Amino acid sequence: MSTHPALATGNAAVITGGADGIGLAAAKTLLERGLQVCIADIDAEKLDAAAAELDGVLAVTTDVSDLASVQDLKERAYTAFGQVDVLMNNAGAGFGTRSWEDQDNWRKTIELNLFGVINGVQTFLPSMLEQGTPGLVINTGSKQGITNPPGDPAYNTSKAAVRALTEHLQHDLRSTEGCKISAHLLVPGFTYTGIIRQWIEEKPDGAWWPDQVAAFMLESLERGDFYILCPDNDVTRDMDNRRMAWTMDDLVENRPALSRWHPDYASAFEDFMNR
Repeated sequence: MSTHPALATGNAAVITGGADGIGLAAAKTLLERGLQVCIADIDAEKLDAAAAELDGVLAVTTDVSDLASVQDLKERAYTAFGQVDVLMNNAGAGFGTRSWEDQDNWRKTIELNLFGVINGVQTFLPSMLEQGTPGLVINTGSKQGITNPPGDPAYNTSKAAVRALTEHLQHDLRSTEGCKISAHLLVPGFTYTGIIRQWIEEKPDGAWWPDQVAAFMLESLERGDFYILCPDNDVTRDMDNRRMAWTMDDLVENRPALSRWHPDYASAFEDFMNR
């Protein structure tokens, strides 16, 4: 398999949310590829532990919801590496919300999950474009931003917006003459990260490890995939395709919102999945 030119030895990557989970796994994978890597995270203690584990990594404490903090991250990365070839906007979290409650958590979620990506793109991309070299921007979305399951509407809203943002970003990049940078949407499946670990002590059989997501991501990037839609040990790509198709058909067929979870449509959804 050929190597994407942005993933060449000696190139530089910046990964937010890099102290744990998928971000840390991606950092390890890129270091093994011979890239220079900067990991950024708001949790200084976890960041120090990750830096001790990864030989030669640059670690920068960063709050991606704060534009000035992201601008400082850029300065640190460009000072250390001279260029940035891979930007992975991966930092994100859920704080728990209901539709008409928890406004503080709504704001925290949107500022972290959506504006964290916006801040990363708008801070790094102009300089990456000026380099005139091949580059990658990888934004971490979620299946919850696509099929929209009940439970945490702010999280789903933020991840749906990340999907829309990344689609527009890729359109704008491919429409820019001479541009050698592409954007990609990473959509993990059920992955055993630190967020899950605080609730479930041992990895469930259905979950992937973060390094499986990182490996799948690189394979997808080599193929040129825009949508990096990861399976897991319980959910296949065919199952994901059917769930996404059902979700879109809510609009096409004018069904009730979130009909997959509507009691009147339970049997129809089960039949659809079993076809």
